[in-house]
Amino acid sequence: MLSALIFAPLLGALLVGLLPAGENGKISRRVALIASGLIFLWTVFLASQFIPGEVNQQFSEFLPWINALGLNYNLGVDGLSLPLLLLNGLLTAIAIYSSNESLQRPRFYYALILILSAGVAGAFLAQDLLLFFLFYELELIPLYLLIAIWGGAKRGYAATKFLIYTAVSGILILASFLGLVWLSGANSFALTGLNTTVLPLATQLILLGGILIGFGIKMPLVPFHTWLPDAHVEASTPISVLLAGVLLKLGTYGLLRFGMNLLPTAWAYLAPWLAVWAVVSVLYGSSCAIAQTDMKKMVAYSSIGHMGYILLAAAAATPLSTLGAVMQMISHGLISAMLFLLVGVVYQKAGSRDLSVIRGLLNPERGLPVIGSLMILGVMASAGTPGMVGFISEFIVFRGSFAVFPIQTLISMIGTGLTAVYFLILVNRAFFGRLSEQVMSLPRVYWSDRAPAMLLAGLIIIFGIQPSWLVHWSEPTVTAMVNVEHTVATVSVHHTPDKS
Repeated sequence: MLSALIFAPLLGALLVGLLPAGENGKISRRVALIASGLIFLWTVFLASQFIPGEVNQQFSEFLPWINALGLNYNLGVDGLSLPLLLLNGLLTAIAIYSSNESLQRPRFYYALILILSAGVAGAFLAQDLLLFFLFYELELIPLYLLIAIWGGAKRGYAATKFLIYTAVSGILILASFLGLVWLSGANSFALTGLNTTVLPLATQLILLGGILIGFGIKMPLVPFHTWLPDAHVEASTPISVLLAGVLLKLGTYGLLRFGMNLLPTAWAYLAPWLAVWAVVSVLYGSSCAIAQTDMKKMVAYSSIGHMGYILLAAAAATPLSTLGAVMQMISHGLISAMLFLLVGVVYQKAGSRDLSVIRGLLNPERGLPVIGSLMILGVMASAGTPGMVGFISEFIVFRGSFAVFPIQTLISMIGTGLTAVYFLILVNRAFFGRLSEQVMSLPRVYWSDRAPAMLLAGLIIIFGIQPSWLVHWSEPTVTAMVNVEHTVATVSVHHTPDKS
């Protein structure tokens, strides 16, 4: 059942690649859209069969592979990975739907997107450290090509920078994984067979450092973030949707699964510093977003700030904060994907993303009133307005983290105010006021252009009103991950007992 999420996209990529040469892109787009739609429906079926109260891996698959390396084909899904699989399936279908039918080399383009989806799904399903690394590296190749071939004017620079940063990330993660297995005396890379308690604290700290920096590059966190704005600005809109909505979650997922879960003692020791790191990322990302005039770059820097919330929640390592981290992953995936889709429509119709050029797009007669209204809803969700999923995810993060890191949590909450500031600047400059002469005659916006953003807007509101539909899969899993011993160890590191 789980292997279908990996091999079905690869089969779809093969079918797209075998289409007749010279077709205009419509056929390959339809084949890829059907394949991605079926994969998403299969993921929904898996979710319907998932037992929320079961904390162990479900639908597990095991096949011996390379015994000499201790590598096995070992898959499983739990409450941490299932929501991310659903998000991957949904946004892959939306990215394919939103792609331009007239793009060049369409067969190669859609095949790469499907391969990217397979790599991401494999990473979320892998229950073997080396298998995870293989899928983690697999997604690097198609994403590099998607930026380098179909990107903007500086696509070569952005793609190369992304490749270098992600390659360094992979090297650090592989080195840490090899150290975890060899130094602990395990005979395989299976997650269930690792016993890190036998490692000295100094060794755990070194290994955790590699994991933190490796996945910190992927998230990304300051100061390893500089590849992200360049990649977003040069990538096409569908690729930005996947990059912000899904690919960044490989970093946050890796921190929870392989950092906090495997090395709890070292994690508790470093937790105060991780909370400070989170504060820096939140404030720096938000401050940089305020200074931007490119709408796409502003949304890109907002992602850096919102990833800091996840690190703060993971550093606190309470059941509630960890649940908030999972919710923030899904919340950010939906909201950032919606914002990039809307910015893409603005750029397609107005020919610019520069806030000093475009104005008055909310004009009901000659502007983009529906797109403007959806943009206002999206920025409200990102700023944590009640009634939307952005509010409930950030509230749970702050509520769960405050007991452990009150000062860092309060400072991080400033980030929500800064989010409102820079997105208010975006909306005020681009959509209000008199329609600027440069965008006086805009092409017609069809419902097909609005449909993906409207779908995401509906999910943002639904999960904001009824968040239990989103968390009922994850709550038992994260509660089991953050066990009582882990929580007590974390608190004991952070607080000196009262001698009185």
